[in-house]
This record gives sequence, structure tokens and C-alpha cells, in this order.
Amino acid sequence: MKYVAAAALTVALVSSAAFAQEPAATGADAMLAGPGITMGTAAKMPLKHVEIRDTDIVASQLVGVDIYNKQNEDVGEISDVVIGDGKSVIGIIASVGGFLGVGESYVVIDPASFALANDDGTWKAYVDTNKDDLSKAPKFDYSKLKK
Repeated sequence: MKYVAAAALTVALVSSAAFAQEPAATGADAMLAGPGITMGTAAKMPLKHVEIRDTDIVASQLVGVDIYNKQNEDVGEISDVVIGDGKSVIGIIASVGGFLGVGESYVVIDPASFALANDDGTWKAYVDTNKDDLSKAPKFDYSKLKK
């Protein structure tokens, strides 16, 4: 039993040393290279850099992007991005309804429900729904988020 524990500890130490010496992860591979953002006051691993590719998208590029359906009707706008447990995007918050910010509400949509396209330098998001159904989705309330 002691030999099994010693072997497991050796493998863990060698793996962590190799992990710390890896070159910077790039693009979508960066998400797979580590455990994600640590929730707390101390990082769990040494500083590591990531290279961003031209095909990657940052959250600031998504916020404000119009959302269209299959009929090319504007059904909402991306308002925010939800990162679950500091690891990956688990939701896209969309503002729906209203006019010029009055009467709008927010819904959280699974990122797998979206398609993104860059149309001559302008990002557009596409979903398979209509404005009415999207407006009837469960509402998200920013005021209920923990501070």
C-alpha cells in the first residue's frame, strides 16, 4: 500500500512540474490547460500566460452584439457573459423587449444555443427562436447577484 501511495505521489509531483513548464496555451486550448479561475484570495498555481488567436473572442466584443433569429429578425442583444465556477462560459445574458432600455428584461441562454458570425467586421449572434418566445423565457435579475 505504501508503494502505491509513493508511486501516486511521484506521478503527481512529476505531472505538476511538467505542467508548470508548459509553454503558454493558445486560444481555445487555454481553457483546457488549467483548472480555471480560483474563487478566493490566493491563486492555486504560478502565473501563466496565454496567447490569443485571431479566431478567439473576448467578452467585450460580445457585449452589445445584436441577436438575430433564422428570419434575420433582431430578437435581443448580448448584455453579459456568465462564467461558471471560474472555469468556462455557462451562459449568455441577453436583453430582450423594451425600447431604448425602457421595459427590457434579461434572460440567460445556454452558449450552445448561439451561433456567432463576423459580418464584414461586425459580430452578430444567431439563435433559433422568435422575439415573443425569448421574451417569455425565465427572467434574470441583476439585483439578486451576490456582491
